[in-house]
Amino acid sequence: MNFRRIFLVKCLLLLFPTVKCSSTSWIYKAVNETALLSITAPGDVYEATWRRRGQRLIQIKDNKAKHFVNKDQCRCAIFRNGTLKIQPLEKEDGGNYTVLVYQKDGKLKAEENIMFFVQEPVPQPILNAECRNKSVSVKCEAKQKAKDEAFIIELTRPNGIKIRKNATVLEWHGWNSGTFRCIVKNQVSEKMAEKVINCSGKMDFYLILCIAGGAVFFVIFVICLIYCIRRKKTKRNEIYEEERAMQTLPMDCERGMRELPQTPSRPTPKQLRVQQRPLPPQPQELQQPRPQPRPRTQPRTPNLPRQRP
Repeated sequence: MNFRRIFLVKCLLLLFPTVKCSSTSWIYKAVNETALLSITAPGDVYEATWRRRGQRLIQIKDNKAKHFVNKDQCRCAIFRNGTLKIQPLEKEDGGNYTVLVYQKDGKLKAEENIMFFVQEPVPQPILNAECRNKSVSVKCEAKQKAKDEAFIIELTRPNGIKIRKNATVLEWHGWNSGTFRCIVKNQVSEKMAEKVINCSGKMDFYLILCIAGGAVFFVIFVICLIYCIRRKKTKRNEIYEEERAMQTLPMDCERGMRELPQTPSRPTPKQLRVQQRPLPPQPQELQQPRPQPRPRTQPRTPNLPRQRP
């Protein structure tokens, strides 16, 4: 057994009997709120000293508080259990806080570190959207007070996909129409804006189907209309031709009746027999005398010669 190593460990324990490992925690608070920084070490606290960024701030010892800075400047108080209270909070109150806890015999009981952050509440986000070339352009913006201030911006699209970015402005371009949700948040606050955007460029499937069906129906209607018009026109032409043929038929008959048959050059024996037959005697009509003109009862006055003046 190595007695020298055991003796060295015992000496170290005698020199540093109460050395504790320091722990670090992170705390976020908003401006104008109240902060309570507590001690996680178990047991009663006889003495506790709070430091901010290495500077002593306040101390409690045997239930008596002592300020190392101006109370109005500190805006802080300490409880009997060693909890530090700061109210109201300002951005300058953020930083690294350290608390040293001692026992009644003066031995160090615990050492704790707290990373304390004071943030401004996020502003109300501004959600703008417009339709460009049948597409959607969305812009989510949060106006910050400080130049180095950044937020967590989250944009939720209609299909449920989320876009997250640590910035103050988030832009997106696409084809989805519907409800867009913009969320701006940090460690202490969260605000949301929502807007419904519909662009005519992105049409629904059923709307496209209805338009296509309407177009097909219109083409069929036009084809049927042209067919009916042509058929009606053809029927009219047929009726007109029939009427015209009926009108020309009597004229052809009259022309045939007017034309005399031509005598053949050589008469047939039957025609010679008909010509040789004697004609039957025709009864002579009694000749009646022509009526004589009636004599005039009054004599006609003679025309006298005109005398010259």
